[in-house]
Amino acid sequence: MRRTLPATLYGDPQAWGREREGVFQSAWLFLGHEAELAAPGDWIAADVAGWPLLAVRGSDGVLRAFHNVCRHRAGPLVTGASGSCGKELVCAYHGWRYALDGRLRSATGFGAEEGFDPREFGLLPLTVETWRGLVFAAMEPASPLAEAVAPIETLLVSRGLDLPSPALRRSHDLACDWKTYVENYLEGYHIDAVHPELAQELAGTEYQVRVEGECVIQHAVGASGATQAGVWGWLWPNLGINVYSDGGMIERMTPVGPGRTRLDYLYLGPEGRPPSDETLAASDRLTAQDAAICAAVQTNLSAGAYEAGVLSSRHESALGWFQDRIRGVHA
Repeated sequence: MRRTLPATLYGDPQAWGREREGVFQSAWLFLGHEAELAAPGDWIAADVAGWPLLAVRGSDGVLRAFHNVCRHRAGPLVTGASGSCGKELVCAYHGWRYALDGRLRSATGFGAEEGFDPREFGLLPLTVETWRGLVFAAMEPASPLAEAVAPIETLLVSRGLDLPSPALRRSHDLACDWKTYVENYLEGYHIDAVHPELAQELAGTEYQVRVEGECVIQHAVGASGATQAGVWGWLWPNLGINVYSDGGMIERMTPVGPGRTRLDYLYLGPEGRPPSDETLAASDRLTAQDAAICAAVQTNLSAGAYEAGVLSSRHESALGWFQDRIRGVHA
């Protein structure tokens, strides 16, 4: 019988440090949609597991990604989730100016007489790739993005589904470790108890979860007429890709510190139309239900009474796969 991870790994600062490097430093991290980077100088940014990242459209039309860190004294180059910087990126701390391709253009007060060579102080680059309009950055990618998302790509093609345009962003703060929420996402075992409305909608269907490469695929077989029918894909280590016939939602499970998580939602709709009020209400309800149960689980994981549990081979195989990978980081 497979045992769970020890409770001490959830919310522990040392575990958080190991996961920042062992998980996120080699993973593809979602930043946003290409449509948010239409013109030169347009940028999108995110702080994922303590890594401040940005992508910007260059004057040559090329998309590039960098650490959102000035090479002088680590000031931020941009603040917020998206915007436009015009023809250059400017540090908010001391005004160092960078070309959109990362080259240092101006460092006020520094000159050759001090032995200062601006070529040595360009922005720290990241690998950037796109898939179906979604923009990902990576520090040390373990594999090409296309290889990582291949199982979801195959399923979307087979079902004739596409990813529409970005329509709306929303965020929710959660009082739980990022692993607590991811594990909740990777199984349908809790649906009957936690999501009664969804359980009623999916009644009579077969809920399937399987692991393929870097992805977990979830779908309700026989639920083609239900609002929640579609493809629920998840990409290691923290991205939900939920696609329906009338839209979709990208769900980044963003670790912000030991025991703290933020859900960053990007809703997608045909021609950028936002979801209906009914759809948003259903999404908010599901999020509130998951947030409540994950916060309660996190409280119990931190209480000291629970050390480890067991996993169902029938219902929690994807969760076991995820925990095995996390266990390897802490080995």
